[in-house]
Amino acid sequence: MLKSTSTRLSSLCLAAQRISLSAEVKRQVLRRVGPTWVAQVRGKKDDSSSANLSSLFKPVPVKSNPDDINIGAELTGTLDKAELLKVLNKFSQKREIKMLCTENGLDIYLQQQAFASFRRYCMDAENLPADLHIIVSDILQGAGHVDDIFPYFLRHAKQIFPHLDCMDDLKKISDLRTPANWYPNARAINRKIIFHSGPTNSGKTYHAMERFLTAKSGVYCGPLKLLAAEVFHKSNERGTSCDLVTGEERKFARGDGSPSAHVSCTVEMTSVTHPYEVAVIDEIQLLRDPQRGWAWTRAFLGLIAEEIHVCGEAGCAELLQKICTTTGESLEIRHYKRLTDLTVEDRALGTLENVLPGDCIVCFSKNDIYAVSREIEARGKEVAVIYGGLPPGTKLAQAAKFNDVSNSCKVMVATDAIGMGLNLSIRRIIFYSLIKPTMNEKGEKEMDTISVSAALQIAGRAGRYGTQWEEGFVTTYKAEDLSTLRGLLNSIPDPLTQAGLHPTADQIELYAYHLPNSTLSNLMDIFISLSTVDDSLYFMCNTEDFKFLAEMIQHVPLPLRGRYIFCCAPINKKMPFVCSMFLKFARQYSRNEPMTFDWLMSHCGWPFVLPKTILDLVHLEAVFDVMDLYLWFSYRFMDLFPDARAVRDAQKELDDIIQQGVFQITKLLRNSETATSNNTPDEDSFEINQKRHHYLRGPRAGGTIRGRLTERLLAQGLLTPAMLQELKREWNEGPKQTSTDDDDDDPKPKSRFRKRKSK
Repeated sequence: MLKSTSTRLSSLCLAAQRISLSAEVKRQVLRRVGPTWVAQVRGKKDDSSSANLSSLFKPVPVKSNPDDINIGAELTGTLDKAELLKVLNKFSQKREIKMLCTENGLDIYLQQQAFASFRRYCMDAENLPADLHIIVSDILQGAGHVDDIFPYFLRHAKQIFPHLDCMDDLKKISDLRTPANWYPNARAINRKIIFHSGPTNSGKTYHAMERFLTAKSGVYCGPLKLLAAEVFHKSNERGTSCDLVTGEERKFARGDGSPSAHVSCTVEMTSVTHPYEVAVIDEIQLLRDPQRGWAWTRAFLGLIAEEIHVCGEAGCAELLQKICTTTGESLEIRHYKRLTDLTVEDRALGTLENVLPGDCIVCFSKNDIYAVSREIEARGKEVAVIYGGLPPGTKLAQAAKFNDVSNSCKVMVATDAIGMGLNLSIRRIIFYSLIKPTMNEKGEKEMDTISVSAALQIAGRAGRYGTQWEEGFVTTYKAEDLSTLRGLLNSIPDPLTQAGLHPTADQIELYAYHLPNSTLSNLMDIFISLSTVDDSLYFMCNTEDFKFLAEMIQHVPLPLRGRYIFCCAPINKKMPFVCSMFLKFARQYSRNEPMTFDWLMSHCGWPFVLPKTILDLVHLEAVFDVMDLYLWFSYRFMDLFPDARAVRDAQKELDDIIQQGVFQITKLLRNSETATSNNTPDEDSFEINQKRHHYLRGPRAGGTIRGRLTERLLAQGLLTPAMLQELKREWNEGPKQTSTDDDDDDPKPKSRFRKRKSK
């Protein structure tokens, strides 16, 4: 027989008092009795979004300590585990209990795991906690009710799901509805914001930069290293001392290394703590970018500058105006028109036979780049090639080759990497295709027609003001694409409606404090699920790349802050070699072992040789990215990435080699059909170059190095210890006096060293 309601109430009250639960839990335990539970459960529907959130919380294993003295058994005797199992099953099946679980944050998904964990804990434990042992003993002897177990079950549930005690705190941390308030220093001043609105080649950035160059201090925030470097060079050429700051590089304009009043940087590196007179944010429309948009939002909200000049598409105006309303600032809009004419041709190209000087064929895949460039060169025309994976120096060299009126190269084949960051003298843009792979909000790859914004950005590169082609033309390769292109170019880009946001390191660190047993990837998932944003202005940027890296190094023991920084590294996850080196970096870092130049080069296949095939070229591009990654880490973990200068020197050497490979890309394509790739250097070559490297970079007295001949040869890298040992062995053996070889008239010994071949 079940006990009366009053008896059950007193029993639950006693149980709640025996363990230290919050006042709110006690109130709920005492309040929820009788048949009212059943009525409420019947009206309750499962929320699928809540279930999706709950699935992110991973249970923490809870084990009993077998060394504990079994006080409960001494007081009430041992428990019959078979009878205990019946009680626990009955407890977990009660609707009233399930309703009370829901009231305490345990939805159906979490309840199933919590009941299973609690049942397993009670059955496997040799010694239950004394208070739980006594309650269970009372129930088994008819002196208690199965409901009395709930407070102890709730205690266990909070042990395996720590978020139950801190859900309100977690929601507060991930409340992103007012990002403008994250930057109190910017809100403390009256900023003047000017939006330079216009299409490509309208002079909008030029006018913003003129104000930057004449200011007492300023910062330029660009989307690419190439653009930041261009502003750096132009500013110093104009007499305005300007430093360069990118993720992988720092350059000071002044010889003494003191900072200049002006800085040109990539937008992610923008300082929101240093005051400036003027700030320029280029390509502001990228604040809608699913991966990087947060960086533009941060710069726009956080820059401490008297004047903020933003440059971009006209479709940004309404969103910027709304954001300014939240900051209490006004927005001045200056409109610009294109400086040169752009004409859509009546006919498609049809065949590569019709390619003319000044043409740029735009492809959206490397395979198309290779195929088109090879076919054009087969017709006797030289081609310049530019795509996103090339080093900056190689891109600039290809651009210079194409722009040089005296050069025989008059045709370019490129991806949409030409859309920004390069000054190109293009007469006509030819879209080889209008279909481009894109990433959706879930991080999934999709094939879709390019956007109006992308079409306008790329087509606008034709007919640049101040070049030999001051009138631009645009067409397609396929006739069936021409009407689609015309429709795109006659359309107005959709206005921007949201700007990107991203969790900060501090926010994730607070999450980790509350959920210490969760992985970084799991913390990010929970943060995104619990986050609250103002949907009318902001969206949460895609974190798939971050989580990909977090899961890759989850098994590596790293401090949380260091782990977060590693996961922010700029990596193309499609390149296996880069991902492999990233993992090696993390392992070395976890062991506190410095990654020296020699260590890095031994993994990257140094010394580098000219590529023979496309696979060789792709590998060298990956090696260049690994060096970029090393340099990126060198500014964040200087002690463990100590040889940035040497790596930068080697990277310049590699850039030159890649340039030479791209210059003869058609030959590489031909070789790819018959030759095999060989990127593995022999050990002697590596050791020789390593020695030579130290010799050339090391101190030399009076320009020379003194010592014995063998010491000098070893120092210069012309001789390795292995070679020296072989020479000594052959010297000791001496020349053989007799031989049955056909060439025994040769008085010289048969030296294996002389005949040694490269592996």
